[in-house]
This record gives sequence, structure tokens and C-alpha cells, in this order.
Amino acid sequence: MDANKDSLGKLARLYGIQTAYYDVNHRRQTADPDALLAILHALGAPVRVLPDTATAIQEKQQATWQQMLEPVQVAWDGGITAVPLRLPASLAQSPIHASLRLEHGETRRYDWRNPLIMDAAEIAGDKYITAQLLLQEVLPPGYHRLTIEAGQGQAESLIISAPMKAYDTQAAEQKWGVFLPLYALHTGRSIGSGDYVDLATLAVWAGQRGAGVVATLPLLPIFAETGADPSPYNPISRQLWNEAYLNIETIPELSACPPAQEILSSSSFQKEATKLEQSKLVDYPRVAALKKPILKQLCRHFFTHDTVRREEFERFIAANPVIADYARFRAAGEQFGLTWRNWPQRLSSGTIKGEDCNPSHVRYHEYTQWLAHQQMQCAAERARRSNISLYLDLPQGVHPDGYDVWRERDIFLPGVTAGAPPDTVFTRGQDWAFSPLHPDKLREHRYAYTIACLHHHLKYAGILRIDHMMGFHRLFCIPHGMPARRGVYLHYRAEELYAILTLESCRHNSIIVGEDLGTVPPYVRPAMKKHGLNRMYVLHYELASRPEKGPPPVSRDLVASLNTHDMPPFASAWDGSEIEMRRKLGLLDSVGAATEQQRLRIIKKALGDYLRRKGWLTDAAEDTATVLKACLSFLSASDARLVLVNLEDLWGETQPQNVPAVSGQDYPSWRRKTRYSFEEFCRLPEVNSILKMINDIRSGKDTTKGIR
Repeated sequence: MDANKDSLGKLARLYGIQTAYYDVNHRRQTADPDALLAILHALGAPVRVLPDTATAIQEKQQATWQQMLEPVQVAWDGGITAVPLRLPASLAQSPIHASLRLEHGETRRYDWRNPLIMDAAEIAGDKYITAQLLLQEVLPPGYHRLTIEAGQGQAESLIISAPMKAYDTQAAEQKWGVFLPLYALHTGRSIGSGDYVDLATLAVWAGQRGAGVVATLPLLPIFAETGADPSPYNPISRQLWNEAYLNIETIPELSACPPAQEILSSSSFQKEATKLEQSKLVDYPRVAALKKPILKQLCRHFFTHDTVRREEFERFIAANPVIADYARFRAAGEQFGLTWRNWPQRLSSGTIKGEDCNPSHVRYHEYTQWLAHQQMQCAAERARRSNISLYLDLPQGVHPDGYDVWRERDIFLPGVTAGAPPDTVFTRGQDWAFSPLHPDKLREHRYAYTIACLHHHLKYAGILRIDHMMGFHRLFCIPHGMPARRGVYLHYRAEELYAILTLESCRHNSIIVGEDLGTVPPYVRPAMKKHGLNRMYVLHYELASRPEKGPPPVSRDLVASLNTHDMPPFASAWDGSEIEMRRKLGLLDSVGAATEQQRLRIIKKALGDYLRRKGWLTDAAEDTATVLKACLSFLSASDARLVLVNLEDLWGETQPQNVPAVSGQDYPSWRRKTRYSFEEFCRLPEVNSILKMINDIRSGKDTTKGIR
């Protein structure tokens, strides 16, 4: 049995699985054998039970040595001196031919007679060598294709020529910005939730107050019609925008479409819209049901009239084939059910023909996606005119029933979800319910999906936040049916992912922020610094990790905030009411709640002492509003590149937007609207006074308070 376990560990390491790790409390955790077997099977290893591992090791080793060329390689700052090669020993003296096709079309050719032999091995009686092909090239930035021919074999590799560091403005200016989820934002003309026009309105308002950034949660499509999983971090696709955020009144077809105008002005529509606006929660199915009849009428009108916009639409669809494919997927879902695994076999396997679904439904989804792209573009342009950068969020995964997994299933792991092990904030660990990407399949597909997702976001993101930055290095994978704590870490080719990110960041002039909260391996933050990524400084996390010491210093390469969307707002964190909420939700027992209350007392004393010592608190007052201002002053006066302010904190909100590890039946995560409408909170004295204070400190106008 011990030999089998040793073989299991060796096989796991061959597939990039970490067999042990240290948790947030620096305790060694050993991977569960059943979890290892399940993850190995999902990766394609021929194992079901422990005795299968010995044969699987040999097969994996053979497959590795039979791979002539690594599918992906990196040329940092364009420099590439050698290409590693694996060959049968019989080809050691054979001529080798290569062609390097650059992204812009130029082709360079090479020939070798005697490659530099580096190593040799024998696997199951077959002999192999590793060699190096010397190139000594400096390549332009981009994605280049290297093809090698040796004997009767041929292999191709993607060469990513990338800058070592991501884009950086090098500006001395220290910016600040505001954060709100778009679904939570609502104005006097919103229909049940925020929309793209509301996003632009918020950006203009923030710019008028001196902000330089507006941040929000992912704006990707979800299954709004069902409302079953409204999480923006579990989208249908990471390559499209959310049609649910369409603003009806600004769609050009409305002015020439009487049927749509009639619905919009009808008493039944207005009555339902009023009810939705008065609700404290976003009702995604009802919002979708209210908007869809109007959008259908606009779509019908659009396709029955030849206009200049029709020509523009056709060009857009031709240039973006993913839109038509997505539209067929959504139309099939309306006909056969949202879970594509239950569709007829040919459709579920990825082939949808014209006769398989209603053509009008396909046109509807093409049209609404086109509108979403236009309105998102318009929002970004209005933000830029107000000197505002949109701070967008790229989630780590996608919904297992969504379009991306259906279309790209080969690069996703079946029977596995991603998550995080227990830490100081989420003591039971987290299961995020999305399918992890397959490390080897990603490479075989030359990271086309990763590149497409980045292209989509960086069109409009002046700043892009990468959710769970640790996922570039390793991802905590949980087999279906197991609790989160039994997950294991799966490793990815971090160098290749960083190369794609830095290349795309520089091409789009977009700053990159990596979310590095929770359990962070010691090599992640140095890698982020090496490649010019900005880290996150979240006061809630910093205090929780060192309760008796107060906050650590804030350096320049940080985006600083009090909290995140996954944490309690400042008011409930400070008064301790969030501890009672967690107890009621079953996240803490009575003993755990008492421990947290004691920890909070220690944190409050340490923070208060620190703020008074630095001059941000001038007396013994520790009421929530006073401490909030002191904390924001401390962050604003820091060296942080960017300070983000959750607008809800400014009026003392106590309910979080999301409570991880809690079902939607127990808490309405991703549905809660802001307590005040946009028009109302714009007039709140506490909002405007705090934003003015932040702007004065960040811009250097107020240098009298505190110690920088």
C-alpha cells in the first residue's frame, strides 16, 4: 500500500498536482488520496484506483518524451537564445529544419546539423535525447509560430515575445476612485437594476469630484432569466458583455418602432418597473421578463428595415464570430433547457445547425449582444472624456453550464470545481462552483481562450483586476462531492500566463491589478512585482492577519481599500454586527463568535492606537463615522497607486453584497441594491464631504492632517 501511495504522489507531481501545502496558519496539509485520484482522472490520467498509478506513470513519461517541442515558449523582451527539443536517440545526428513565422507575417528559416545534446533517457526500452537549438534572435512583441521538422516528425510551438513588465503610466499622480456593483446602482430611470448608461453617469459624477477611477464587478452575461446563480463571478462567458445591463431608452431603433414605444409607455410596464425599482433586491428574472418584449420588438423592427445600422451590424458579426456562435448556444438553451449536457447529443457535443433552433431567437441574441457591445463602448468613452479609467474585473472562471465550457470543453476539467482552502476570513474554505482550466490543454490550444478573454476586457479597461492572482501559479481544485477543505492544488505555467498578460497590458495601455488575498504562496508576490503588477491592500484583511499590530505600511505598487465585495462593509465590521450575522448563517458557532468578538476588540484597540499615533484620530472618539474617516485619510495619504472607496461605506451600510459559502436561500448575495438611489446619495453630505477629503489629501491640497 505504501508503494502505491508513493506512486500516486509521483504521478500527481508529473501532472502538476501539489501533494502537500502549508495553510494560512503555516500548518502542513497533506493531499487526500481520493482527491488526488479524482483530479488525476479529470486531467486524463488512466487511473481509477491506487494500483493503476504505476502504469500511468510510465504512460505519462512516454508521452512527455515523445513530445518533440514544448507547445508554448516565452521570449522575455524579445530575447530567445535556444529552443529545447526532445528526439528519439536515432535522430541525434539527423538534420533539423525550422521556420519561425512572426505575427506580422515575416518568416525566418533555420537549419541545424548537430544540435547541442543536453541529456538522455530510456523509457520502456525506447531511448531519447534532449537537445538545444541555438537561435540568438531578438523578436518583436507578439505571438509567433515556430515549426520544427526532424526525420519524419514535425512539431509547432507558440513563441510569446513579451515585455518583462506590464504597462505602467509612470505618472507621479496618485489616484483615487469609487466602487459599486453595477447591478446595485440604480437611478430614477433604471429598470430594476443598473445599466450601462448608469455606469457612464456614475463615471461622470465621480470625475467631477476629482476621482480618476470607477470600479465595478464583472460585467459578463449570466443566466438572468432563471436568477438561480446571479454571481458575476460565475458568468456564462468571459468573452461577452451582459445583455441584462442594456439601457432601453438609448437604443436607436426605439424612436422608429411604435410597438416598442407602446409597451414602454403602457401602464402595465410602468407599474411593474415601479415595483422593481422600489424593491430592495434585484429580481433578475422579472427584470429580464420586463425588458425582453421591448427588445424583441426592436429586434424585429431592426431586421425588417435596411438601414446603415444593419450594415454596421453585419460587419460586427463578421468580425466577431463568437457572437453568432453564442447566439446559437443561447437559442438552443431556450429550446432544450439551460443545461447543455441534457441537450440532444449532437448539440451538446458542440454542433448547432441552422435548423436546430428558432432563427428569430438567434437573431435576437446577436442583436442584444451587439447593443451590449455598443453601450459598453459608449460608457467607456464617456468615462474617458471625464478623465475616468474603468476598473474592470476578470473573474477566474465561468459557469459550468455556460457558453465557454460548452464551446471550449476540452480545456476545462470535468467533475471538478475551483475554490480556496480555509483561511482566517473563510474558515471552512470556499467552493466557487466553476470548472478549472486544464493546464496542459490550455497550452496545446496555445492559450487562445485566455488571450480572447483578455482582449475582450482590455478594450475598455484602463485598469484590469485579475481575480485570484494565485491562479496563475496554482488553483485549489475540489472533486465533486467533497468539501472544500479536501481540495488539492493544481499548478499552471505561470511564466506563460504572465507573458500573455504583460504583452496584452502593454498593447492596450492598461494597468494590471492582481487580487492576492487569502492563502498566498511565497513566490506569487515576487512574481507580481517582477512583472509590474499591482497588488491589493485591503485593510480588513491586513488587520485580520495581524490583529495586535495595527495596519502595515502601504507601498506604491498597491491598490488600497477598506474591504472588498466579499467582506462586510466597514460599519458592520467595526461594530461587530457582522459576527452575529455569520453566527446566524451557520458560519460560526457560539464559541467561534466569542473568539471573533475578542479578536475584534484587539483589532479595534490596535487600529485606534495606530490612527491616534499617526494623527488621523485626534481624541478618544471611536464612533464608526469618525474611525471611517480616519481610516480613509490614512489610506489616502499613503503611497498607494490607487485608493478605492466603496460608496456604500460612506453612508454606513451594514449588509454585504456577498457572503461566500452561503446559499442564495440563506442570504441574497449579488442581489442587494444600494440603500439610496444615485440621485439620493449624490446629495448626501457625508458622501460629498468624505470624497472631498479624499480628493484633497490625494491631490496634495490637504497636508495638515496626519503623518504621511
